[in-house]
Amino acid sequence: MSKFLKGTFILLIAGLITRVLGFINRIVIARSIGEEGVGLYMMAFPTFILVVTLTQMGLPVAISKNIAEAEAKGNYAEIKKILVVSLAVTISLSLIFTPALIFLTPILSTTLFTDERVFYPLMAIAPVVPIIAISSVLRGYFQGRQNMRPSAFSQIIEQLVRITLIAVMTRTFLPYGIEYAAAAAMVSAVIGEIVSLIYLMTTFKLKKRFKLRKNFFQFVHSGKKTFKDLMEIALPTMGSRMIGSVSWFFEPIVVAHSLAIAGVAAVAATKQYGALTGFAMPLLMLPSFVTYSLATSLVPAISEANSQNNHQLIEHRLQQALRFAFITGGLSVIVLYVLANPLMELMYGSSKGSAFIRLMAPFFLFYYYQGPLQAVLQALNLARAAMINSLIGAIVKTAVIFLLASQPSFGIIGVALGIMVGFVLVTILHFATVLKKISFSFYIYDYLKGFIVMGISAWLGFWLFEHIFLDGHLAIRVLTAIIGMSSAYTIMLIIAGLIKKDELLRIPFIRRLFNQSL
Repeated sequence: MSKFLKGTFILLIAGLITRVLGFINRIVIARSIGEEGVGLYMMAFPTFILVVTLTQMGLPVAISKNIAEAEAKGNYAEIKKILVVSLAVTISLSLIFTPALIFLTPILSTTLFTDERVFYPLMAIAPVVPIIAISSVLRGYFQGRQNMRPSAFSQIIEQLVRITLIAVMTRTFLPYGIEYAAAAAMVSAVIGEIVSLIYLMTTFKLKKRFKLRKNFFQFVHSGKKTFKDLMEIALPTMGSRMIGSVSWFFEPIVVAHSLAIAGVAAVAATKQYGALTGFAMPLLMLPSFVTYSLATSLVPAISEANSQNNHQLIEHRLQQALRFAFITGGLSVIVLYVLANPLMELMYGSSKGSAFIRLMAPFFLFYYYQGPLQAVLQALNLARAAMINSLIGAIVKTAVIFLLASQPSFGIIGVALGIMVGFVLVTILHFATVLKKISFSFYIYDYLKGFIVMGISAWLGFWLFEHIFLDGHLAIRVLTAIIGMSSAYTIMLIIAGLIKKDELLRIPFIRRLFNQSL
C-alpha cells in the first residue's frame, strides 16, 4: 500500500473515531445547555478560530509540503530548520494574539454581538491559542514525513479528554447561568488540547532524528531562506484561511443583526443560530473527516509528484480523492436526507434543525469536494488562487445571508441558503482553477451511475423506516434503515464498478478475509 493510501486510511479511521466522539460531545452539550447555550458556544467559536488562524499563519500546510520535499532529498538539516523557524514564528505570534483576545473580548461582546453573554465563552477559550499553535507545527512535521499516526492519535486523545470533562463541567456551572455552562464547555476543550499537545511532544521526542533544542537560536538566525520558502506557501494559505475565518467571525454578527432587522429578538436569534450551526451543521459535515483525511494526505503526496514533474500521478491521486469523496459523501447525503427528523430526535432530543438538513444535504456534495481540491491547489503552488476563490465565496455568502436573513419571509432559512451558495461557488472556482493547471478526465457516466445508486438507496431507506419495526424503538428503526441503505449502496457501487476489487483488497481486514478464504 502506498504512503498516500496508508496515510489516508489511518486518518480515516482516526477521523471516524474522532467524529463519533465529537458527536457524543455535542449531544451531551446540547442536552445539558440546550439551543441557547449551544448558540452562545457557536457565536464565540468563530472568534477563537480567527485568532488561531492568525497565530498559525498558514504554516501547517507549508511545513507539511516543505518537509516532504526535504525528506525526498534526504536533507535532515533543512527539516530541523523548517521546524525551528516555524516554532519560533508561531510561539511569537501566540504571545501577541492571546493577550489581544483577552483584552478585546469585553469590547467584542458589548459592541459587535447582540448577546453580551458571549463574553464568558470567549474568555474561557483564549488560553488555548498558544497550545494549538505548537500542536499544529508538530502535526505539520509528522504529516510532511507522511506519518499520519501521531496526528490521528492526538485528535482521538483530545476528544476523549474533552468528552470525559464536558458533562461534569457543564452541569457544575449550569446553576450559575447558561453563559457559565457554555464557558465550561470551552474550558473542557482547552484541557483536551493540552493533553493532546503533551502526547505530540512525547511522540516527537521518541521519533526525532535530531536534537531540536541544540543550537535552536542559531538555526533561527540562519533560517532566512527557510522562512522565505515557508512564507511563499504559508501566506497565501493563511490568506485563504483568513478569508474563511474572517467570514466565519462576521457570520454570527451579520446573522444576529440581520435577524434583528427581521424582527427576531436576541435570545431567539441565539437559539435559531444554535439549531443551525450546533445541531444541523455538525451532522451535515460528518463526512468532512473523509475529505480532511484526503486533503491532509494529498498535500505531501502531490507535492512529491509535482517535484518530480509526474503529472500523470498527480491526476491519478486527484481522481482517487474525488471519487472517494463522492462515494462517501453520497452515502451521507442520502442517510441525512431520509432520516433527518429521527436522527435529530435521537441525538438531541429535538427535531429542531431537521429542516436545515433536508434543505442543505443535497448540496453538501460540493462541500465534500472542496477540501481535496484546495489541497491540490496548495500542493501545486496555487495557494494564491485558492485564496482569491475563498474571498469571492466569502463575500457572496455574507451578502446573501444579509439580504435574505433580514427579510421576515426568510429569516434563519436565509442564513442556510447563504452558507450553501458560498461553499458551492468556492468548490466550482477551485475545480476550474485545477483544470487550468493539470489535465483531468471527467467520467460523466460514472457520476450518473453514482446518482442512480443514491436514488435507489434513498428510496430503500425511506421504505425500511416507514414499514419495518414500526412498534420498535426509534433507534432500532433508524439503525435498520441505515444498515439497509449502506449495504444496498455498497453492493450497487461494486456492481456498477465504482468500487473496484483491488481497492477493497487494500483495506487490511478485507485483504485478510480474502486471503483466508483462498
